[in-house]
Formats: sequence, structure tokens, C-alpha cells
Amino acid sequence: MRVLIQRVSKASVTVEKQTISSIGKGLLILLGIGHGDGEEQVTFLAEKTANLRIFEDEQGKTNLSIHDVQGEVIVVSQFTLYANTSKGRRPSFTDAALPKVAEPLIDRFVELLRAQGVATQTGQFGAHMQVEILNDGPVTIPLTIR
Repeated sequence: MRVLIQRVSKASVTVEKQTISSIGKGLLILLGIGHGDGEEQVTFLAEKTANLRIFEDEQGKTNLSIHDVQGEVIVVSQFTLYANTSKGRRPSFTDAALPKVAEPLIDRFVELLRAQGVATQTGQFGAHMQVEILNDGPVTIPLTIR
């Protein structure tokens, strides 16, 4: 699994000119599923993400989690996190899991965030989305597990 976390002041997802998700302060999470990913990886990264201390406290130190700031999250499926650009000029995405494998794992990741009390919205799996963010910092954190 590959997770790209962006701390945002606000973010939204639009599909076919309809806003389907919108948050204020929180996290925009791009989530890619690879071959071999399963429940163990999803559980570990959902817990890690929910408790990652990337928000600033009163002293300007990154000591606060999404829980501490009562922020919100949008999770967007992003198979392109598995782009392989080592050959040629056109990325290969063969390391990304097929949709029938990826979609349930993304749904599970969202379910686990919600179970931890994180207000979580989503993009639309497989759709062409416009993702608008106002990155706060900017802070962008990649997480990968194998």
C-alpha cells in the first residue's frame, strides 16, 4: 500500500461537476493498493494515519493528530501512486492492484478510520475526479508498507 497524506486547510472532490466531498482543516489522503496488499496492511496504515502527529501545537511543533485538531479526512483512490517510470516515457501501472481487489481494501481503510472516530469522506472509485486542495504548510507525508 502507498499512502500520500496532505495536510490541508480545505479540500474537495468533484465528479461530473458535482461536489461529492468537502472538508475544512484535515487531511487529503491519496491511497494506492498494490499486489499482495490485504487486511494487515490496511489495518496498520489506517491506525498509523489516524494517529500521525502532523498538526502543530501551540509551540509550533508537529505534536497533534487529526483527533487532536478535530479535523476531517477525504480518502481518494489513487492507483497512479504505483507508477513505474523506469523505462521509456509512459508510466506503467502493472504494480497496482486490479479494481476488484483495490476497491474493497480502500473501503476497508475508510471503515477503519471511521471506527477510530475520524470524520471521513471519500472520492468516487474509478471516476474521473477533480481534487481541489489548499495544502497547509505545505505538509505532504508518504507512507508505504510491504
